[in-house]
Amino acid sequence: MIKAFVVDNDRLRVVDDLLAEGDRVVWADLVSPTKEEEATIESWLGVAIPTREEMEEIEISSRLYIEDGAYFMTATLPAQTEVDDPLMSPVTFALAGNRLITIRYHEPKAFKTFPLRAEKVATGCTSGDTILIGLLEAIVDRLADILERAGRDIEAISRDIFQARSTKVSKRNRDFQELLKAIGRKEDIASSVRDSLISLQRLAGFLAHVATQTKMSKDVRARIKTLSRDVLSLADHATFLSQKISFLLDATLGMISIEQNAIIKIFSVAAVIFLPPTLVASIYGMNFDIIPELKWEFGYPFAIGLMILSAILPFWYFRRRGWL
Repeated sequence: MIKAFVVDNDRLRVVDDLLAEGDRVVWADLVSPTKEEEATIESWLGVAIPTREEMEEIEISSRLYIEDGAYFMTATLPAQTEVDDPLMSPVTFALAGNRLITIRYHEPKAFKTFPLRAEKVATGCTSGDTILIGLLEAIVDRLADILERAGRDIEAISRDIFQARSTKVSKRNRDFQELLKAIGRKEDIASSVRDSLISLQRLAGFLAHVATQTKMSKDVRARIKTLSRDVLSLADHATFLSQKISFLLDATLGMISIEQNAIIKIFSVAAVIFLPPTLVASIYGMNFDIIPELKWEFGYPFAIGLMILSAILPFWYFRRRGWL
């Protein structure tokens, strides 16, 4: 599908026919294009556009390059960020003269919100470079929102880990399993956003070089510089969140280890407490002819009392030493 936009009273307006509008089109957005649509764009633009396989290559030379006077920039962007399993896919931005071409195979939210805003209010997006800057700013704002939501979720996980626990052992084990799953999901989001920000950081550096080479306006160059600083600060924040997630993972594993040690300690103490009574019972359960207490009137109460006393003494000793 091809979405073509023209400038109408300093606002972007969608048009139905790309070729009919011709040079008036300032932005062509290709969404999962077919071979015929790719051929149409290449004929209109006069430059070959990258295929999906070429967009997915990770080499810098394959993502940021100049060809036939057009500047191609590819970044990895997330979609479906409302859930904990975002879809990551590359998006290519191509600047050719006064026109912007975007090629994508998924639906990042910024590609919905930015055109709607540019259609309603005058955002100053009247050329390919200004549309590109506005679109990148919307993408960075969206990534900031994702990091903010992830940060709130991580704080909630932190409270769940370190709050006082009074539930039963089986319930605690289920809680820890859910916490480990939640930590893993947040790590996926943080790492995905960080990868996206790194690709945008490289793109912003290349775009700054393009702005200097093509002598873009001073305002555009200033916005590119601001965009680079925003991407860098968000990348630092994403790194901080990843480090905090690693700390929470270590803390959760430590809590699990403490719970397991407490369970083992209880079994160990129980074994020690019941060992002396077992010894007494074993002695009086032997089948020898001569056991003096067998014919003693108080032999049975004596054996029972001895077993109880031998169980109480270790328990008292452990409590006194603070082991229980």
